[in-house]
Amino acid sequence: MLRTLDIRDMLIIDRLTLEFEAGLNVLTGETGAGKSILLDALGFVLGWRGRADLVREGAAQGEVTAVFDLSPDHPARDILAEAGLPKEDELVLRRINGRDGRKTAYVNDRRTSGEVLRQLSALLLELHGQHDERGLLNPRGHREILDRYGALDAPRGAVAKAWSARQKARKARAAAEAELAELRAEEDFLRHAVAEFDTLAPRPGEEPELDSRRRLMQSAERIRAELARAIDALGRDGAEGAASDALRWLEGAADHAEGRLDAPMEAVTRAMVELDEAARGITDCLDALAFDASDLDATEERLFAIRALARKHQVTPDALEEHGETLRARIARIDDSGQDTARLDSELRDADAAYEAAAAALSDARRAAARSLDTAVAKELAPLKMERARFLTDISPAEPGPDGQDEVSFTVATNPGAPAGPLARIASGGELSRFLLALKVCLAGDSEGKTLIFDEIDRGVGGATADAVGRRLAALGARGQVLVVTHAPQVAARASHHWRVEKRVEQDTTLSTVTPLDTAARVDELARMLAGDSITDEARAAARSLLDG
Repeated sequence: MLRTLDIRDMLIIDRLTLEFEAGLNVLTGETGAGKSILLDALGFVLGWRGRADLVREGAAQGEVTAVFDLSPDHPARDILAEAGLPKEDELVLRRINGRDGRKTAYVNDRRTSGEVLRQLSALLLELHGQHDERGLLNPRGHREILDRYGALDAPRGAVAKAWSARQKARKARAAAEAELAELRAEEDFLRHAVAEFDTLAPRPGEEPELDSRRRLMQSAERIRAELARAIDALGRDGAEGAASDALRWLEGAADHAEGRLDAPMEAVTRAMVELDEAARGITDCLDALAFDASDLDATEERLFAIRALARKHQVTPDALEEHGETLRARIARIDDSGQDTARLDSELRDADAAYEAAAAALSDARRAAARSLDTAVAKELAPLKMERARFLTDISPAEPGPDGQDEVSFTVATNPGAPAGPLARIASGGELSRFLLALKVCLAGDSEGKTLIFDEIDRGVGGATADAVGRRLAALGARGQVLVVTHAPQVAARASHHWRVEKRVEQDTTLSTVTPLDTAARVDELARMLAGDSITDEARAAARSLLDG
């Protein structure tokens, strides 16, 4: 609920504070007194795009502050949380307009953007009038309004879920098709590459093994000659023979050495064992170095082939085997593409069918809600002296989407036999006002927690019709807060709270003021609205009659 509107140095208002209440609040006054300025100021603080020249002449800047009361479950709290703004029971919006046109916005004394103000305004307030492009006259919002009226959250949710699954299936099918096209474009290369891998069959770790063997074979002749000399040095004609002679001589002397040669003999024996082991190892190495020239050629050929294949595919030699498996998998994708395509096509058909079924169910629910809304609006039009007019919720096919495949538009026909057309284009000023009011009365539950503003919605009506308008506005006010700018005394008489907007000139400066009216002042204001500038006793009596009625 809008509790306070404070305006400083905006247009012809120097300083003004309004304290609004629940129920029906009306603003009255002569044409040009400044009633529309209040709506301009309110729209400014809510971030709406409006006139640019708002700062009062001679002032450095203008400022508007609006204070709203928020219930604990008000959806505006979610916007505050998302924007990182303080969440309190009192919501204070403040916006400053500099003389240079620069605008600064605050929410609960925290700097914010105009976009956040606009998001909040959509949840705080609704403006309805003949020039309203944000509310009921905006055909882009008619589908959403109808869905809320029909309480269609469940079928809408089913459609959104089915649409998401359908889009996922379409993306999967398109991705598979694109991948297959890419694979087919390189199929010849893939099959040739896989044939190379199959022929070579490289193993992880093979390249360093081949390199080691190659280097060993390249130096084999020099190594064999050195190993042969080493065998000779260790053999019978070398160290082994000398050790054997030494051991024989020590054994000959040991009987006379009283055990002093036992340790040296054991050491010589161990040395002979080690010499024999060394000789065997050298012999094994000589055997390993036994190869012919073709072995070196074969080793070098395979080593160079592995390295060339690795360079060709820009991987390390050890990664060749894994890369070959990747290429084989791509070939398998081509070979198995028929089965994959059939599976994805089946999933897409299922998703399409599920979406079509959910969208059709939503369309049926919308048509039922449209018939109910049309009936309800027709009942409201009769007391407004428009019993011959016809309101029709038109549902036509639209491009499928997450909200279904329906276009919804509120249309009217003001005379029997006349074709129905868009609400804003067919109805005249007074008729449009009554259509909007009837529609809003039927949609009253849709505005829970919002302040409803009607800008001269009673224009062009009077007498019993204006009284019917006033009664319906009062009924809306009984469910929440309604703010009305009106010229109709029948409407003003139904108000719970009444303000008069006046324009005065002080020191060659025109200023607008707003005064709350008590009962006596309301009588005079209603009498002025009935009789004009010359207020007669008869006009006052008529005003009292309206207030009593």
